Amino acid sequence: MYKIKALLRHPFFSDYRTLLALWLLMPLFILLKTYVHGVPDNTYDIFRYVYEHTVRQLPLYGEYPGEYTDENHYGPFFSVFVAPFAVLPLWVGYGLWLVAMTMVLYLAVRTSGFSRRRQVFILWFCAVEMLNCIFQAQFNGVIAGLLLISYAMVERERDEWATLAMLVGTFIKLYGIVGLAFFFFSRHKVRFVLSFLGWSAVLFCLPMLLSSPQYVVEQYAGWYESLTVKNQLNIVSWDQNISLLGIVRRWTGNTSYSDLWVIVPGLLLFALGYFRVSQWRHVAFRETVAASVMMFVTLFSTGTESYGHIISMLGVAIWYTAAPWTRTRWDVALMVFAFVLTSMSPSDLFPAYLRKTYVIPYSLKALPIALVWLKLCYEMLTKDYAATRETLPGQSVAS
Repeated sequence: MYKIKALLRHPFFSDYRTLLALWLLMPLFILLKTYVHGVPDNTYDIFRYVYEHTVRQLPLYGEYPGEYTDENHYGPFFSVFVAPFAVLPLWVGYGLWLVAMTMVLYLAVRTSGFSRRRQVFILWFCAVEMLNCIFQAQFNGVIAGLLLISYAMVERERDEWATLAMLVGTFIKLYGIVGLAFFFFSRHKVRFVLSFLGWSAVLFCLPMLLSSPQYVVEQYAGWYESLTVKNQLNIVSWDQNISLLGIVRRWTGNTSYSDLWVIVPGLLLFALGYFRVSQWRHVAFRETVAASVMMFVTLFSTGTESYGHIISMLGVAIWYTAAPWTRTRWDVALMVFAFVLTSMSPSDLFPAYLRKTYVIPYSLKALPIALVWLKLCYEMLTKDYAATRETLPGQSVAS
């Protein structure tokens, strides 16, 4: 054990060049693996056709069996976001897409303002979950990065960029709207509100440059209908609802009740921490709120898929490193539990029998996130987040 710890303390593992190489090798690995099989992931086909369908003014929400399986559930603004990749040759666009999906989160962590030690820890801790995410060319790593950027920009009093990052995520996948939780920490609330309204108008209208105003308005209505139907399907889908909502439904075997019975208590528990106004001045407390936001959005959404937990795992890492006190062995155990069950369970290193028999049917991938979030809520209600001389934020990682 001592030799392992000594190895991990080697400067190689904390070198930003090592981490950058690791995070760039992940999309390269996926690209080469996919190229061997001959076709990019079906998810990327859905994404690139959002642009083409927008230009041709075809419905964005429906089945196109000649082009891809499944359906698009991203907002009309996504056509603008994916355009630079969709116009390129297929394999070039796909490769750059994988790199972009990875680098948004990497750069968000690197520019977060966290200490070097914390950045290194977060990037190593989230690497496996990021790999899970881009295996299917998914967008959730970008959502995680945008939420972190939104928080960091509020901290730097750059509310106009904070709201832009938040709204890009919102107009693509709705998840970004939870960034409104950072409004309470803004020192320029009028600027925050005006930026929010201004960027909302801009992002709403941008797809019109590729199509027409009437078409875009119609597609926003179609998006709402698509998400309404999808929410109902998510309840019984094994590929969706990998959340606390899914845990409750699958453990009880009951699908007839309203999710509000779980969501409302969750919202109340989430909001209770805000009443400790005296703690707002401590950066560790505000970072813990950001971590709570990232976990909450996956725990209380029926649309949470396995690879959506890159968002919550980023929250788990921030929670662990934000505390201005030394973490206990129970906290370390929670982190190990989250890494093994949440990040490793989809991999071939995890026993297939356990994955198929227990993890997938009972949404167990979300269980460690739920336990960490409950621990976080308890700490927000009981702990003092003032930094001490003995232990500053982030130093608990070394304990």
